[in-house]
Amino acid sequence: MTEMVRSRRKGGIFEVTLDRPKANAIDLATSRLMGETFRQFRDDPGLRVAILKTEGDKFFSAGWDLKAAAGGDAVDGDYGVGGFGGLQELRGLNKPVIAAVSGMAVGGGFEIALACDLIYAAEHSSFALPEIRAGTLADAATVKLPKRIPYHVAMEMLYLGRWMDAAEAARWGLVNEVLAADKLMDRVWEIARTLEAGPPLVFAAIKEVAREAEAMGFQEAMNWITKRQFRTVDELYASEDNLEGFRAFAEKRDPVWKGR
Repeated sequence: MTEMVRSRRKGGIFEVTLDRPKANAIDLATSRLMGETFRQFRDDPGLRVAILKTEGDKFFSAGWDLKAAAGGDAVDGDYGVGGFGGLQELRGLNKPVIAAVSGMAVGGGFEIALACDLIYAAEHSSFALPEIRAGTLADAATVKLPKRIPYHVAMEMLYLGRWMDAAEAARWGLVNEVLAADKLMDRVWEIARTLEAGPPLVFAAIKEVAREAEAMGFQEAMNWITKRQFRTVDELYASEDNLEGFRAFAEKRDPVWKGR
């Protein structure tokens, strides 16, 4: 793995670090590396949860690398298997991903955080979508943000490009928790270890159902669940883990999850 995108595993936890000074901006080559890295996470049954962090405290990520664009990187170029940043469009990623945001999450950097399932932020962090000032569309954020926070607040960020600090992001439920910078990674790893010890087949079902149900009516989604039309739900209901949960409850012991 190149130094731009580093990864390490500890048990079932997979930590991915983006390191592109000075602003952790993402060009096409970096996006493709991130996609391959998260595909590795998706396809490795031994990995249960991922952490996405970036190097440094000033920028989580400035998003799209405008200098690379000026040098010939096309905005509609090949971002790689997972789309921009490796997460936006990575099919079948049914494992939890945690964003550890330290610093400014701007434009595409903000969108990458939105692509994660949980967001923990350092107190000095802030969020913005300045694309409007460049006369372009914050595409993924326009789709996702109005579903995450009140519509009028999301539209204010999109229309005006205004900044939101970490405390306000927490008030709107955009981030899970705000922490002192020196406590951020300890907390993220605590959450990751909790998820690592949890039932992976249930997590997979939760993530697939939550994602796919966005395009369904309530009753249609419930029918898909009860008829086991979601692949992850079918695997869960037919699994050893599903029986293990019931047995552990009846026997008053902690369950032992095997992921099968």
